[in-house]
Amino acid sequence: MSVRRPSPRLVEKVMHGLARAITGLELPAVEKISNEQAEDPFQILIATILSARTQDATTHAASTRLFTVARTPRTMAKLKEKEIERLIYPVSFYRYKAGYVKECCEMLVSRFGGRVPQAMEELLLLPGVGRKTANLVLILGFKSAQNICVDTHVHRISNRLGWVETSLPDETEQALYKATDPRWWPYINLYLVTWGQNVCRPVYPRCGDCVIAADCQRIGVRRRRSA
Repeated sequence: MSVRRPSPRLVEKVMHGLARAITGLELPAVEKISNEQAEDPFQILIATILSARTQDATTHAASTRLFTVARTPRTMAKLKEKEIERLIYPVSFYRYKAGYVKECCEMLVSRFGGRVPQAMEELLLLPGVGRKTANLVLILGFKSAQNICVDTHVHRISNRLGWVETSLPDETEQALYKATDPRWWPYINLYLVTWGQNVCRPVYPRCGDCVIAADCQRIGVRRRRSA
């Protein structure tokens, strides 16, 4: 893993540009759920577990169905796994995720008094929870300004920009702590994920429509779509 250090002025320019550009674009599903559910840490946690490798519209619909039936760890832990499967279908790997959801809720009740813990080490004990999920819960649910949530979009775009040179999302998270100013950490996921879903796509990114194209090294981009 290499740690690149883009100039603070460049990072600021890119982040300000993205902040303006994402206005009016469709927000990531977990961000929408966070806004709709008054930033409830539990619902952010469950929605993020469901979101892995699943389109946002599917995640949002499945989460909404599930929360209509059960809105707390205690009520959700009482659901049968088959019922959870039915409610969250057709999210990807819904059978595995139904198991994670039930086990996660049972642990929240038995070990944490029915509350979502606020420490990274404790969040990582929960079934189905990795660093991405834990970081997003801390940022959206607990207003942490000390965490960066890295998913596939953040990993891809920060490498394309040339801010980091990493192979895995966990490496990207650690590299971004060193490459960017802390004031940007809570916003990196929102800005880069929204941009990644709409413009800087994995295949044929829309470089001709990109407001930060002049400041992007386009590392790894072989084919791109013009405006």
